[in-house]
Amino acid sequence: MSASDIPVVRQHMARLAADGIDVVRVTYPDLIGTDRARDVLLEELPRACEHGLAFCRAVYHTSPQGDVVPVAGGLDAGLPDIAVRPDLSTLAALPWEPGVATCLGDVLDPATGSPAPESPRDLLRAVLARCSEHGLRPVVGPELEYFLCEPETGGAGGWRRYGADNGAVYTAGLRADADNHLLRTLRHVRDLDLGVLSGNHEFDGGQFEINLLHSEAMSAADRAFRFKAAIKELARREGRLATFMAKPFNDAGGSGFHLHLSCEDEEGGNVFDDPSGPHGLSATARHAIAGVLAHAPALAALLNPTINSYKRFGPDTLAPWLIDWGLDNRSAMVRIPPERGSGARMELRLGDASANPYLAIAGTVAAALLGVLAGEEPPAPLEGYGYDTAKAALLPATLPEALDALEADTALAEVLGKDFTTSFLTYKRNEVERFQRHVTDWEFTEYAYHL
Repeated sequence: MSASDIPVVRQHMARLAADGIDVVRVTYPDLIGTDRARDVLLEELPRACEHGLAFCRAVYHTSPQGDVVPVAGGLDAGLPDIAVRPDLSTLAALPWEPGVATCLGDVLDPATGSPAPESPRDLLRAVLARCSEHGLRPVVGPELEYFLCEPETGGAGGWRRYGADNGAVYTAGLRADADNHLLRTLRHVRDLDLGVLSGNHEFDGGQFEINLLHSEAMSAADRAFRFKAAIKELARREGRLATFMAKPFNDAGGSGFHLHLSCEDEEGGNVFDDPSGPHGLSATARHAIAGVLAHAPALAALLNPTINSYKRFGPDTLAPWLIDWGLDNRSAMVRIPPERGSGARMELRLGDASANPYLAIAGTVAAALLGVLAGEEPPAPLEGYGYDTAKAALLPATLPEALDALEADTALAEVLGKDFTTSFLTYKRNEVERFQRHVTDWEFTEYAYHL
């Protein structure tokens, strides 16, 4: 922080103090999109802005179970620090936590002053800078689904679905939400200024979807990240668990993370629209579609990043199974909604809700950019049923297949950065190794009584 920044910090402090806020929660995403954070007393905010908050860099290499995965720059380097500096432009009061404001943090390597190579937010910044070099400004609209669970002795992991009755698809109100969870949550995340549009009960019992407005890609990623953290926090306040796990229950479908993507030029015009082009789409839009299709196997590693992710896929699931695109066809991996003009866009339906928003958006934008630069045309759009393997190639069926595809996709890895890609692959392959050594309940039930 330079001397010229001090008055700005003081102005923020005065405003926060006037609003009765005495703590600032500084948060940032780890590799899997979990929010890492520290609460800072308001009077210590200048020190945090000047020197940063010290965290161990191994936070990026720590599994959900607390194990540190051996990754270059972690254990072998003696577990060095990262420094997290508050981004005061993202300050917002927490509506449900009196006296507390929150902001995002920028993650730096204190030895170099440069962004930490594993930082998802900085990865997206770098990809967007590449787009800017070619006069493109990606615009993204995130759609996220989640399951709300209540405690239950003997349930899956001690939890059962909240309001588990089926048949309440696309409803609102008390019919499928007896405690008004959705309405209460919708108001809270609106008051956090996350650009919330609407919400409803989704396909399965206990499943909800809340839509966020479209915006410039970094803003969309920031809001999606903060949204996921807010939903989980609000559920805890209710004594419940909100999970963005891809498929948490055998008797229910999965939760998606759909991304609506368009691009603007430097004047703010939608470069995906062209009334004279095939299907009303410009050459830029068609090339972007071709890029997403070409890099789809590698994208799966970022948009379907867990062992569990691949249990969401399959015929008739409304989750994509094949690498294809279609015009207003929800069985396709890439759907082109019917709007044109300023609303011309693609909807990538590949992702599941467990994806890190920064990585999902960075990968999608990078693939689209590579398509634009390659200038290739996509195949003919899908017509009719989207689960016929005679019509298109299959997506990866497992996380190891997707990780291998990401490693093999040197063009995409180059845009994402070698250091990030290596760290991500190492971290995720450790997850696969741990799972392969773990005996599941299914295995005991399947084999113990018969073998």
